[in-house]
Amino acid sequence: MTAHGRGKSVPPKVWAGVVLVALALALLPFVAALAGQAWVRILNFAMIYIMLALGLNIVVGFAGLLDLGYIAFYAVGAYMYALLASPHFGIHLPFWVILPLGAGLACIFGILLGAPTLKLRGDYLAIVTLGFGEIIRIFLNNLNTPVNVTNGPQGVNLIDPFHVAGFSFARAQSILGVPFSGPQKYYYVLLLLTIGVIVINIRLQNSRLGRAWEAIREDEVAAKAMGINTRNVKLLAFAMGASFGGIAGGIFSATQEFVSPESFGLFESIIVLAMVVLGGMGNIPGVILGAILLTLLPEVLRSTMEPLQNALFGRVLLDAETVRLLVFGIALVAIMLYRPAGLWPSAVRKRELEVPKVVAE
Repeated sequence: MTAHGRGKSVPPKVWAGVVLVALALALLPFVAALAGQAWVRILNFAMIYIMLALGLNIVVGFAGLLDLGYIAFYAVGAYMYALLASPHFGIHLPFWVILPLGAGLACIFGILLGAPTLKLRGDYLAIVTLGFGEIIRIFLNNLNTPVNVTNGPQGVNLIDPFHVAGFSFARAQSILGVPFSGPQKYYYVLLLLTIGVIVINIRLQNSRLGRAWEAIREDEVAAKAMGINTRNVKLLAFAMGASFGGIAGGIFSATQEFVSPESFGLFESIIVLAMVVLGGMGNIPGVILGAILLTLLPEVLRSTMEPLQNALFGRVLLDAETVRLLVFGIALVAIMLYRPAGLWPSAVRKRELEVPKVVAE
């Protein structure tokens, strides 16, 4: 396709990379199961965080709009599923019906956030989006009177797990000889959804819309001068990024079978943003790498810190959680100092950092 047309075609090596990643992730739970089912559960969370990080990457990485309230869309999708698939309202709709509804509602919330903030950039946009995320969390925490909508701080439990029509886990177990129980039975459904989100992101990045987002990120004034409708394009970034957050939220509810406002605090927003920045803003493979690392690394540190202290000092000097967060923070600071563009930066950002800036006299 020409630069002025629908978009450039995706190179075959990109699709080959997607296939290799899918195969590697498909084999990963068999390796993780050797260390215990808890690690398969952590891999399930890694899939959810990949979807969240890719959604935020549209807003932050592609369009260059700093969003600190992204976790609000995750909460909207999670509560949409929880309220429509639990005894709370007595409604038990199928998973495949609720998931698009959650994505659509999150998309609407993304537009509601994006519309009044179109002229804001940088710190001002970050503060507004941060406030939006906190407003959603506070609403979820208090919408239990006078009408009990969200059940307040107690959250919603007994949520229906999702069922995959036409697929029998027992049959898969008899064919492969591998137990499909507990968190392992959800993994491959999560993997299919994650691969779908990755493919959509690749198509978006290589589309005319994706190039418009990148143009706005690099120079909004120049993009407007070239005929790009910056208002609509930025709204699309908020809406599409939010929809992926809504999908991830619905999946989170279905796998956890319980949601509460505590799961959608500021710390979660910061972690998802750290995944995008650490991996490489605007680069899809980098974002996936960042999401996997920041999901697995804290758990590895959690399981090693306490035995290491015992081996070195004969006793535990600090609790494992404190040491884990300390080491985690130091590692992030070091990476940002020595790899400011991320572990796997996009080609555009890498060139920007390599070219010395000319200071005007």
